[in-house]
Amino acid sequence: MIDVLTKEAIALLTDLISIESFSRNENKTGDRIENWFKNKNIPYKRVKNNIWGLNKYYNENKPTLLLNSHHDTVKPNSSYTKDPFKPEIVKDKLYGLGSNDAGGALVSLLAIFAFYHEKKDLKYNLIIAATAEEEIAGENSLRGLLEYLPNIDIAIIGEPTEMHMAIAEKGLIVFDGIITGKASHAAHFNNNSAIMKLPFVLNWFKNFKFEKQSNLLGPVKITVTQVKAGNEHNVIPGEVNFTVDVRVNDMYKNKEIADIIVSNAPCKLTPRSLKLEASSISINHELVKSGIKIGRKTYGSPTLSDQAALDCPSLKMGPGLSTRSHTANEFIYLEEIKEGIKIYIKLLDNII
Repeated sequence: MIDVLTKEAIALLTDLISIESFSRNENKTGDRIENWFKNKNIPYKRVKNNIWGLNKYYNENKPTLLLNSHHDTVKPNSSYTKDPFKPEIVKDKLYGLGSNDAGGALVSLLAIFAFYHEKKDLKYNLIIAATAEEEIAGENSLRGLLEYLPNIDIAIIGEPTEMHMAIAEKGLIVFDGIITGKASHAAHFNNNSAIMKLPFVLNWFKNFKFEKQSNLLGPVKITVTQVKAGNEHNVIPGEVNFTVDVRVNDMYKNKEIADIIVSNAPCKLTPRSLKLEASSISINHELVKSGIKIGRKTYGSPTLSDQAALDCPSLKMGPGLSTRSHTANEFIYLEEIKEGIKIYIKLLDNII
């Protein structure tokens, strides 16, 4: 059975790699995933480019487990030497854009959903959701799909984690900052230059610390990532615009972080969104205990996923390696997909 599921999963992933699916333009991979449901005779629904389905014996009186991963990709970077849309197998590696992030996880979760779909007397209902716009945290990602789904009690988000369990994940707030001063000709003295205030502001961000640290996620991390000022060499600009990336641990809510930074920073700051919260699941949850029982490790993840859209407990887990994501000549090992399917089934067999 595992060999059949693996063969079908690899065939589906090969097709998905060959179809361009940049965020907001996933309609054709959505069509291919629809065909997967049709070929399996599994009922499904589609909301924009999000495709989802329920197990055959869904019972609204039971708790529900969401299986989710995404089929959108980033654009290939300029260092590619292979055709990113030409799936190629070389020495047990499947090359192609989206193979690792997160195609391997997606097809593995679809495989196990098919495995459990017609099983009776499951302890949990299952929802499978192949979603769009994850790479840009878009409004038509899992976040936008949630209003159409039944209530979710627990979730597995498929991302490359080497099939270990990320039981916590940092949230994100991006701030737009402005340092104001007086605009003037560069030849004249100016004691209110926005640019000359920049070192003080950067130093403030470098040294500002939040008190609460997380055992899994460590401290809140603040990084100034972009700075822009001026258009002419002989004009002192009246303002400096910059961007701050804040990775939030599970000890704070995003609004609390925003209030603290905005009220203390020596400049004007505006958060773009407060939606991308940190997430976590108790190490004592039966799903995590099941993973530990079969030899999976737990850790806290610094990278963002669609976990941020969920209010329920969730863990991030999937085949592949996170550091391969968004790299040139992206690949996943075929054995990782097979192993991923086996581990997912072992994980769920202990609880459902």
